[in-house]
Amino acid sequence: MNQQRFFPNEEYDARLHTVRQRMAERDLDGCLVSVPENIYYLIGLDHHGYFAYHLLIVPREGRLTLITRAMERITIAHQVGDRADFVGFADSDDPAAVTATTLRQMGLASARLGVEKKSAALPPFIIEGIAAGLPQATLTDASGLIDAVRQVKSPREQAYVRQAAAVSDAMTQAAINAAGVGVSEREIAAEVQRAMVLAGGEVPGFSPFIRSTPRLGEEHTTWTGRRMEPGDALFIELSGCVRRYHAPMGRLIYIRPAPPETQAIERVCLEAFHHTVQALRPGATASQVYRAWQDAVDRAGLAHYRRHHCGYLVGLGFPPSWVGGSMVTGLRHDSSLVLQAGMTFHLLSWLMGTGRGDYFVSNPALLTESGCEVLTTTPQQLTIV
Repeated sequence: MNQQRFFPNEEYDARLHTVRQRMAERDLDGCLVSVPENIYYLIGLDHHGYFAYHLLIVPREGRLTLITRAMERITIAHQVGDRADFVGFADSDDPAAVTATTLRQMGLASARLGVEKKSAALPPFIIEGIAAGLPQATLTDASGLIDAVRQVKSPREQAYVRQAAAVSDAMTQAAINAAGVGVSEREIAAEVQRAMVLAGGEVPGFSPFIRSTPRLGEEHTTWTGRRMEPGDALFIELSGCVRRYHAPMGRLIYIRPAPPETQAIERVCLEAFHHTVQALRPGATASQVYRAWQDAVDRAGLAHYRRHHCGYLVGLGFPPSWVGGSMVTGLRHDSSLVLQAGMTFHLLSWLMGTGRGDYFVSNPALLTESGCEVLTTTPQQLTIV
């Protein structure tokens, strides 16, 4: 399947032009790209082969070259086409040596090369092997160079995030419909994933997180065979995925009856979320948005309660995460990131373990020139089943 149906060549050309401008600003002759999201962004490769070594060589000028296992040749021919030359290596080959040889052939043996050193997809032994094979080259850290370009979404990317949000709504509604006394987390997960596929969703970066009262504090675990009991809380956090673009959302559902303090903490949670949305404006900083959330929590008498962020940038993502790479760009108390129209977010109002009850709501959002638009439609108010 040719990825040109997802993005026109003109959009790929514009992305590459911008990346090369950033490379020139850092005086880089080439960039060694290993983050799966960044490879997809530049040439459109969408598959599950990223568990093995992939490297896209982006010279300041001329043809791109993609290095992967040789067995990926057909997939790359179908998806990438002429956007990059292909070099395949056998499983018995040393991928670092193959990379060094390819760089020499491209005239980059003595070049100043940017390397995504913070990439989880680039093992240290590969960097060490490239450096040993190219002793005249200079390897410098270029982590985040392409990630920063990806932060502002094009109109076509925004459209895919909107489609993913509709899938997220369908998945969440399936969880609400399935939940009840005696129903297992596994049964709920089955209905969620069925809804995901039928709504047009693809395999997301994270599997849906579905867990109940004994495991509410386990932030990145998901379903077991446990069955719901009266008074349980059911935590749902999930994302639709369309063309690798994500729109995460979450809810805390209660199995009848809800604890008596739930309505009070729900009001605080939703008020804080409202202030987050109001603070999210072009030109605002991430820390200002976090402060709007925290101030609302403080005013409710929960000044002791702190979170590491009240949301983060999302969009393009591959397993094992939907955050878009190895780093989370969060709306944190200490972040000076200036927000721009075209950014997409997972906004969270998380009040769990406060001592005054538990509530949680999160939604995908798009920042436009006129403000923040929440992209999902599932009600945020307390749901009791």
